[in-house]
Amino acid sequence: MNYTHTMASPLPVEEMTVQILPYVIGLLLAWPVVTTTLRYQRLRKLQKQYDYSTRESMSKMTDEEAFQIQKQVAQLEFPFMFIKSLQFALFRTYGIPTISTLLAKTTQFSGPETSLKRYTDTSVLVQEMVGNDPTSTRAYLGLARTRYLHSGYRASGKILDDDMLFTLALFALQPIRFIDRYEWRKLSDLERCAIGTFWKSAGDGLDISYEQLPSGKTGFRDGIHWLEEVEAWSEQYEAKCMVPHVKNRETADQTTAVLVYMLPQILHPVGLQFVSFMMDERLRKAMYFDAPSAFFAPIFSAVLTVRKLFLRYLAPPRPYFMRFASFTEEPDQNGRFFLKKWDAAPYYVKPTFWNRWSPTAW
Repeated sequence: MNYTHTMASPLPVEEMTVQILPYVIGLLLAWPVVTTTLRYQRLRKLQKQYDYSTRESMSKMTDEEAFQIQKQVAQLEFPFMFIKSLQFALFRTYGIPTISTLLAKTTQFSGPETSLKRYTDTSVLVQEMVGNDPTSTRAYLGLARTRYLHSGYRASGKILDDDMLFTLALFALQPIRFIDRYEWRKLSDLERCAIGTFWKSAGDGLDISYEQLPSGKTGFRDGIHWLEEVEAWSEQYEAKCMVPHVKNRETADQTTAVLVYMLPQILHPVGLQFVSFMMDERLRKAMYFDAPSAFFAPIFSAVLTVRKLFLRYLAPPRPYFMRFASFTEEPDQNGRFFLKKWDAAPYYVKPTFWNRWSPTAW
């Protein structure tokens, strides 16, 4: 008996496209909903874990809880803008002549051979305080080292108490401002309270006086209350003290050289345009910076907007194993920790084959 085997003829491309198209459209429509649900799931979990739903309850937030909440903001939710906001917070302090003049006198920003090291040292100290449990030895050492480095200048009156408070205020306020302006969502009251609680405690550890604030002597109800008062005070301080000065420009030039150091030389002008774009008019005037060109300003604005929308509707949340961590989590056999990422020269970076020969190293 003969059997004839015949193969089914494939569907025409047009017919296959018609059959698949509804599924593709459904996936495209569902994907933003899925990513939105996943992105906000972490915030909902955080709010459930720390049940501070009212301002009255937020007064009970501990330093440890504030650290853990801010850590999630910095490592998982908004790592890029969080670290950039701290860098620009430090940069903004150089718009105050009493700060920039002292830095110029120390010659630590006199050239790349010193400015790169000084920038890295400052970043390491800040990240040691931000990235480690406030009761840990590393956090204590970061605070103690920072306090020691400033003690002589403060005792001699070269560093003003108001400048210390202003710098602390920027480290607390700039992450909130940058995230609210450029990220895929704004910070919740819980997260804002945590940031305020954390940096208020850091200020206590650095012996920074709050007497200039209305509630400095009577105490603050919660982290948000501290943020509100320090923001109002710092705005008044800026209006009074952030004025044009040649030392502002000198310090800013050395710092921007650090900020664009990792860019190819041909892109340095673009990097400087972006730095100007991220500055407000008051800071530009204080540093004698020109406004960004009419060509670059809308491009930068569009890029940041596209990034915000992409993260909001298309990108799934960052998984824990991809969390942003500045340092190696375990010390080597000599008890040393190493930076995992760097923005300027690779100080404190482990000399591995990749770190030495990767494209970044070139």
